[in-house]
Amino acid sequence: MQPTDKKRFLTLMTGIADYYGKELSPSVISLYWQGLLQFDLDAVEKALWAHTQNPDTGQFMPKIADVARMLTGTTQDSALVAWAKVDRGVRQVGTYADVVFDDPLIHRVLHDMGGWVGLGMKTDQDWPFVAREFENRYRGYRMRNECPEYPAVLIGIAGAHNRKGGFRLAPPTLIGNAESAQAVMLSGTDKPLIGISTAGEIVDRLRLVDDSGSKAA
Repeated sequence: MQPTDKKRFLTLMTGIADYYGKELSPSVISLYWQGLLQFDLDAVEKALWAHTQNPDTGQFMPKIADVARMLTGTTQDSALVAWAKVDRGVRQVGTYADVVFDDPLIHRVLHDMGGWVGLGMKTDQDWPFVAREFENRYRGYRMRNECPEYPAVLIGIAGAHNRKGGFRLAPPTLIGNAESAQAVMLSGTDKPLIGISTAGEIVDRLRLVDDSGSKAA
């Protein structure tokens, strides 16, 4: 979940508590928030309401462990939801414009897969394999509860051209929940995530070090 989800999460937990005739203090709600933070809010909401219909345990107020247990098998659901956003973004917005999704893991996974522009170069025949790769990578991060660094903005063709030429940049298109997407953008990084050097550059640097050492001697 994202910081922008707190208000909706509070409403959700208050509703669940009311259903069970309980009253949750702010400190207890904070415990639920911290305990479920690694999950998507949509998945948490789905799990909570599913718990209310469970014939074995649904008569009791769900604890953090109950919700987490129901969510351990939902990384596939989260990956499918994330891919649906990506697929819709490519088809409706396209890879010409810069974009920001409301899920930071989407940014990281697409960066790992070659970026937003590269995604637009895939053919219809490639698309099922691209979807599978995305879902597997996304699930891997989710299962490890990782939240690695990610690019603040996924740069499109126009954005790359304008950056290279020093031209004015258009605001990125926000995909998904606009408030969450803005939070994703603010928390991302503009620095390259992986440094790349050619073998020639490394040799040149070593030669400079050797030359400076010889002169000093």
